Amino acid sequence: MILNLLFWCMVIIICLLIILFWQRWRFRKMLNRLSQMLVKAKEGTFNEANYDESILSSIESQMKEYLTTSVSSTEQMAHEKEKIKRLISDISHQTKTPVTNLLLYSQLLAEQADLSTENQKYLTQISQQTEKLNFLITTLIKLSRLETGILALHPQKTAILPMLKEVQLQFNENAQQKNIQIILENTQEEAIFDQKWTTEALANIVENAIKYTADDGKITIKTTAYEFFCRIDITDTGIGISEKELAQIFTRFYRSSSVADNEGVGIGLYLTRQILAAENAYLKVDSKLEEGSTFSVFLVK
Repeated sequence: MILNLLFWCMVIIICLLIILFWQRWRFRKMLNRLSQMLVKAKEGTFNEANYDESILSSIESQMKEYLTTSVSSTEQMAHEKEKIKRLISDISHQTKTPVTNLLLYSQLLAEQADLSTENQKYLTQISQQTEKLNFLITTLIKLSRLETGILALHPQKTAILPMLKEVQLQFNENAQQKNIQIILENTQEEAIFDQKWTTEALANIVENAIKYTADDGKITIKTTAYEFFCRIDITDTGIGISEKELAQIFTRFYRSSSVADNEGVGIGLYLTRQILAAENAYLKVDSKLEEGSTFSVFLVK
């Protein structure tokens, strides 16, 4: 009786082992098949092979549907991007000549000695508005290229100080006209950034600082190093920004009612943030009304 019981126990154990190994074999076969499917999907050569009611067949069917949709979406996106690229190129080409001519004719008219005071005033307005239009078109083209990926940034490890000196030199004359000091603190730090576009991003901040700082003010540019990033602080003694507007100043075309009389189109800070985001950098601001502002740029080291 005991021997008979042991025999059947052994039979059951052997059957369970066979089932276990069979299940493992099926599972391994499915994993191998899924691995092959993914490899072919990456190579773009995937085709559905099984046409039964199994789970694997269902997965293959869903993957084929997903890949077909993805390829279609990718092709459509590439087509749309090409259309946008052509549109931007056309806008850039078609607007360059008339804007340049407007500026040229304004300068030629300004050289005429017989213009009345009123006409000179109108001519100045035409020239200023044309320059504003030229700036707006140029900025929007840059922004569109950034947002659509047509224009790519190329960050690399670079010394920070030469870039800061370039920004300081660019705005020294404007600052001197208002007797504003631009104080640049020395730094030996390096960070990962695209020098051309990051220079433009910082230039937008410094330009705003000069614009909204009263005569005899001060702008300080200071770099602080941390383990994984560098922080560039641009601090001014200007009019400051109210707390309720801090979250809005980085939006496209935002213009505070308190500075409506100042020149500008409200796109500089938006472009700055887009540039920095494209190279995994970050921008924040700390400000109080009538006490000035500090714009902090965080660059990865």
